[in-house]
Amino acid sequence: MNIQLFIENFNNKFEEKKSFPWEILENIQITILQKIKNLNEDFLIENGIAIHKTAIIENNVILKAPIIIEKNCFVGANSCLRNGVYLSENVKIGLGCEIKSSVIFDHTAIAHYNFIGDSIIGKNVNFEAGSITANHYNEKKNKNILVKISNEIIDTKSIKFGALVGDDSKIGANAVLSPGTILEKKSIVKRLELIEQIQN
Repeated sequence: MNIQLFIENFNNKFEEKKSFPWEILENIQITILQKIKNLNEDFLIENGIAIHKTAIIENNVILKAPIIIEKNCFVGANSCLRNGVYLSENVKIGLGCEIKSSVIFDHTAIAHYNFIGDSIIGKNVNFEAGSITANHYNEKKNKNILVKISNEIIDTKSIKFGALVGDDSKIGANAVLSPGTILEKKSIVKRLELIEQIQN
């Protein structure tokens, strides 16, 4: 799978030998810790958390290492970033969001009260308020997540994977991307829409 087809500058930020997004996310904490070692003096680095000096972090934000927050990012009050988070340049995280084990690329905006879990989000993506990437099947006995790529169904053999969202996509308010969602570039998800690409 060529993630560059979904996120144009993916390989500029991540030199990954693994081709599937869920495989990349399995090791995201190690990857981020390694990337922190190569950051320059423009970052404030402490205990596995690297924040660019131009980033704005509002009050009561919880940061659980490892995390990289690049230049001109904004993280709104009462948000929580945990378990391996990489925010590329000019990312905006709104009030009260939770971002877990995810990579978010340039100029993407995650509005207030969103959950992004175990996901890779492209550049110039907009998540309206309350929209989420569900990353786990609570209701199923077999919790392995299946994905659909070019009409082929693949078993990820993972029980935690949210979504791969291509560049320039728009996710409407209170929409839900079910576990294993794969969205091409410039996808549009309507408000209150449920995306479930594999019907069981």
